[in-house]
This record gives sequence, C-alpha cells and structure tokens, in this order.
Amino acid sequence: MLGAISVGGALGAVARYGASLVWPTAAGAFPWTTLVVNVLGCAVIGTFMVVITDLWTAPRLVRPFFGTGVLGGFTTFSTYVVDVQCLVERGRAGTALSYLALTALSALAAVWAAAALTRRLIERRTRCPR
Repeated sequence: MLGAISVGGALGAVARYGASLVWPTAAGAFPWTTLVVNVLGCAVIGTFMVVITDLWTAPRLVRPFFGTGVLGGFTTFSTYVVDVQCLVERGRAGTALSYLALTALSALAAVWAAAALTRRLIERRTRCPR
C-alpha cells in the first residue's frame, strides 16, 4: 500500500510541478496556479470518491494510489501555506488573507459540487439505461 501511495504521490507532484512551469506565478503576485491546482484537485477528489463508493467497486490499491497518492501529491496545501507566508512577508497581508479564505472556500465548494454533480449523473444513468 505504501508503494502505491508513494508512486501515486510522485506522479501527482510531477503534475503539480508541471502546472507551475506552464503557468508560473511571479514573486509577490496572487498565486493563481496553486489556487487552481488545489480547486481542480478537490473537484477530482469529489468525483473520484463518489465513483468508487457509489458506482464502481475499485480494486484494493486504487484509492490509496489515486486518492491519497496522485491527488494528495497534486493538491498542494503546503505550498498554499508558503504562498500565504510569502505574501505576508512582502507586505501583502490583505492579499494573503483573501487567498487563504478563497482557497479554503473554493476547495470545499469544489468537492461538494463535483460530488453532487457526479451523484446526479449516476442517478440519471441508472434511471434511463440505454
């Protein structure tokens, strides 16, 4: 299990790093890349958890590999905290506070919305089989 989590975490971290290369954030600027990565990762977590609990009986290592590993490595709440600290140190406490709140609220909303939408799609699929 630890191997699956480790491999997944490495893949997720590489994907996150790739996002930072494609969409770099200038020093002292609002960290949009980290925000988008975290919100996107949380949305995928919401969808993934519904799929593996309500729709599909996943093999034993899927949840640790993808949920904990890939998505845990992709979402980056440690970078989020460093971003907040850097903004404060650069005298941008208001921006840091906005980013702090926006990330937390957006991440929670993304998980909830993705899970709700996925459940709705699953219900529609089971009511109207082809």
